[in-house]
Amino acid sequence: MSSPSHPNSSQPMDSEGGRTHKRAASATALALDDMMPSATPTLKVMRLQAPQLGQPSAGALLASNHLLSSTLLLPDSFGVIHVGETFSAYLGVLNASADMPVRGLTVSSQLQTPSRRIVLPSRLDNIPCDIDPSGGVDAIVARRLEEVGPHILRVEVGYISNGSKSLRKFYRFNVTVPLHITETVTRSGDATCLVSVTVENIMEKQGAGGGTMTISSVEFEATKGLVAEQVSLDNVNRDSQSAVQLYDSCGRLEPGECYRYLFSVRAESEAAALRGVACGDDLGQAVLNYHKAMGELGTVYSSVVVCPPTSFLNQTSAIDNTTKSKFVVHRSGLSVDVAAASAQRSMSGQRNNEGSLDETLPVTVEPIDPPSTMNLSVPEKVSMLIVNHSSQPMNLQLQMRLSEMTGVVVCGPSFLSLGEIPPSGGSCTIDLRLVALVAGFFFF
Repeated sequence: MSSPSHPNSSQPMDSEGGRTHKRAASATALALDDMMPSATPTLKVMRLQAPQLGQPSAGALLASNHLLSSTLLLPDSFGVIHVGETFSAYLGVLNASADMPVRGLTVSSQLQTPSRRIVLPSRLDNIPCDIDPSGGVDAIVARRLEEVGPHILRVEVGYISNGSKSLRKFYRFNVTVPLHITETVTRSGDATCLVSVTVENIMEKQGAGGGTMTISSVEFEATKGLVAEQVSLDNVNRDSQSAVQLYDSCGRLEPGECYRYLFSVRAESEAAALRGVACGDDLGQAVLNYHKAMGELGTVYSSVVVCPPTSFLNQTSAIDNTTKSKFVVHRSGLSVDVAAASAQRSMSGQRNNEGSLDETLPVTVEPIDPPSTMNLSVPEKVSMLIVNHSSQPMNLQLQMRLSEMTGVVVCGPSFLSLGEIPPSGGSCTIDLRLVALVAGFFFF
C-alpha cells in the first residue's frame, strides 16, 4: 500500500522551477531575436512647406521636378525659415529589402536651438515596431520657432540586427528675423501710457512677390492689472476712402516698408488706477501675426515694453542739479514715480536713498480733478493733495506766492498751515479758491 503524498512539500519546488524555466525561455527567445538578421532601414526627412513664388529668367533652364507651374518653384533644401513660423518635417523610414523585415524599429527626433535641445514628439516615439519587406512607417513633427540663429534637426533611428544598432542624421538650417519691431512710449497721465509700435519688413526680396508679407493682426498683451486698447481710425467712413488709403490699411508690407500701430495702455481696476503706472513698470508686449506670400503663418513678439521716466528727470541739470522748468504738468506721472520710489525705499528698510526721486522731491502738491476751463473773474474751488514722501514727518505750510502766479491767482489766504504730515506717503487735502484774471492757456 503506497504512502499518502504531501502536496505542501512538493508544490513550491514545481512552481519555482516553472517560473525559472519561463524566464530562461524568455531570455533565450530575446537572445534569438537579437541574433536574427534585419534589413537596414532607409531614413527620409523633408520639410513640409509651401512652394515659393518665382519667375524664371530669360534663357534659364529648369528641371521638370523643380517647376510646378509658370510661377511656382520647389524650394531648395529647407528653404527660408523665419522666427514665428511653425517648422514642420516629414519623417519616413522605408524598408528597401524585398524579403527581409526591419526588426525593433524606434524613431526619435530633437530640435537643437542656439540655447537648448527640444524633443519633438511623434506617433513613433518609444514604440518598437517591425517593418515588413518593401514597407515603411512615417510621422510628422512640428515646432514653432522662437530663436534666431542656426538650428539642427537631429533624427535617430534604432533597430535590432545581431544586436542593437542605430543610425543618425543631422539637418542644419538657419532661422532669421522677418520683422524689425521698435516701441516708443509716451506717458499720458498717472495711470495711462501711449505705446507706438513700428513694424518694418526686413526680409530680402526673392523674385517676383518674394519677401512680401501681410500683417494680419496686431495686439498688445498688457501686463496683469493693465488693459490695452488699439487707437485706430474706425470712425472714419471707409466708403469715402480712396484705393490708396485702403491699400495702406490692409497691412501689406514690401521689403523695406514699415507700418505703425498705436495702443493706449491703462490701469484696469480702481485700485490699480489709484496706484498709477510708475517708471520701470512692465506694460506688456506686442504680438503680431503675419502671412507670407504663399500663406505661411507666423507669430512674432516684441520685447517687453517698460514705462519710461517723466520729462522732469531729463530737465535736471548735471552741473547744479537744478531743473530747467519752473513747473511740472499735472498728470505727467511724476507724483506716481515719487510715490513708487518712496514705497521701494520703505520696503528695503532704508531711511535715506541718496539720489532717488523721493529724496529730490520729498513733498508733492497736485490738484485733484482740476477744471479744464475757467471763467474770468469767477472763483473756482480746487482741491489740492499734499503728500510727504520722505522718511521723516514734516510740519508743512502751503504758500501761494503772488510773484509766481500768472493769469490765475488765489482768492483768500495765500498762506495755509497744514500741520504735521506723517512720513512715507502721509497726505492731506485742502481746498483753495482760484480766480482767472487773464484769458489764455495756463498750467496748474
